[in-house]
Amino acid sequence: METRAARTTGWVLIETLRNYGVDTVFGIPGTHNLEFYRPLNALGVHPVTTRHEQGAGYAADGWSLQTGKPGVVITTSGPGLLNALSAAGTAYCESRPMIILSPGPARGREFADVGTLHETKDQLGAASAIVEWGRRVQSDAEAVQAVHDAFALFTTGRPRPVYIEVPLDLLEEESELTGDALAARSAAAPAAPDAQAIQEAARLLAAATDPVILAGGGSRAATAELRALAERLGAPVVTTLNAKGVLDEHHPLSLGSNLRLAAARNRARDADVLLVVGSKLGEAELWVDTLEARGRVIRIDLVASQLDKNQAAEVRIAADATTALAAIGDALGDGTPADREARVAETVDAVRAECAELSAVNTALAEHIAAALPADAIVATDSSQIAYWGLLNTLRVRTPNSTPYMATYATLGYGLPAAIGSRIARPDRPVFAVVGDGALMFSLQEFMTVVEQGLDLTVIVVDNGGYAEIKQNEADAGIAPVGVDLAQPDWAALADAFGGTGHRVASATELTAAVAAAGAAGGLHVIHLPQSRFTD
Repeated sequence: METRAARTTGWVLIETLRNYGVDTVFGIPGTHNLEFYRPLNALGVHPVTTRHEQGAGYAADGWSLQTGKPGVVITTSGPGLLNALSAAGTAYCESRPMIILSPGPARGREFADVGTLHETKDQLGAASAIVEWGRRVQSDAEAVQAVHDAFALFTTGRPRPVYIEVPLDLLEEESELTGDALAARSAAAPAAPDAQAIQEAARLLAAATDPVILAGGGSRAATAELRALAERLGAPVVTTLNAKGVLDEHHPLSLGSNLRLAAARNRARDADVLLVVGSKLGEAELWVDTLEARGRVIRIDLVASQLDKNQAAEVRIAADATTALAAIGDALGDGTPADREARVAETVDAVRAECAELSAVNTALAEHIAAALPADAIVATDSSQIAYWGLLNTLRVRTPNSTPYMATYATLGYGLPAAIGSRIARPDRPVFAVVGDGALMFSLQEFMTVVEQGLDLTVIVVDNGGYAEIKQNEADAGIAPVGVDLAQPDWAALADAFGGTGHRVASATELTAAVAAAGAAGGLHVIHLPQSRFTD
């Protein structure tokens, strides 16, 4: 029961977040972070208590992908913070906004090494090594300013996680800050792109005979502008996994999120003009060291330092993708696009054939799963073979952020909590997690979070007996299987034990029926799909 309503530093920090539209936070209450939790009910902020702080971070990331707002994670000092840092690493690598709040040692007690509860040698240093910036504030005004600075970063720079540490004595100290000091500040208007660079980009694209657009995560807010430009040019669009759906993957110009497969990647490489939008063209997205484009390259990125990263450009446009793409479209004016749809279809067919050849089992399973899912589903995945060797190639989505994933950090344990955050943010869409058995063991405690939050969420666990990818790596290296063939729980019974419903399926027909039953009944459903027994 609330015994007092003191407006502490913790209170005014949370109130500032609320003023920016954050209505949900993820974390675990602890001895030292109670002043972050005190104001939540009064301010209308919904707390989601996960069963591990790593899950809190991944759930916050899933929520952020659906809302466009930063995911907020509240940890306690020491172990709570360190548990969340894998999620911070994910947000950093995938360029996603996140705010991590934690108490720290009281002022004057830094590095004391006297055995206080949760004492950590240098938790600010630990977090700062992972995030875009970490800050230990020294006053209530600094705490609130840190929130304002975080939102300025997210709206004008490369969105990456930040860490705000509030000394324990300051966190509990009463504050007199109110009104304008806590009010959300208007985002700066996007800077106009360089006019000469826009004109040169338009000139190259207008003269191109085989242009290709390569869209990365930085293009996700520019769906209308990207589609308009692609249609004006008749240019196929291939995306990274972080940009999956930025162009409706049913569109005749879409090559899908298949940049890592040679058929699509080579189409981009061989374009006479390649327009790269919001991608660093990293090895984790390409699955080769570098793209090595053979034609003229135009790059658009919010951050100028990215414009030659991993691939030199001839035309560099440092600007917001929405603004830059619209400006190029205006410079091109009206025109009649070349008919390139037949060639696009050929490339898509080649991509599908390549995927099936490289991973026949996972591709076939993915096709069955995709066929069973509702058309508007959000499908969170993990660094599991069923994801990167199957579903992310097979499933075609209409909007960005429909497949929460982390292509660069490639962690296990992401899919289930990311689905939780997605479902909380988007109760209007069916939400699924499709993960491997090895990955799900990293986060299965979050089944309880699903039940406690009253969420409708279905988990499809594809059981290949353990860490199949690493088993293949060992074989390729001439190592007999070691540590990769894993014992399995009774997944369906486990779901029942958590208060959900378990399903055992061994065929496409049973899978379709189980997905339909889960959708009709609601609540937590876990569908166990044993790869070795699954039949068409």
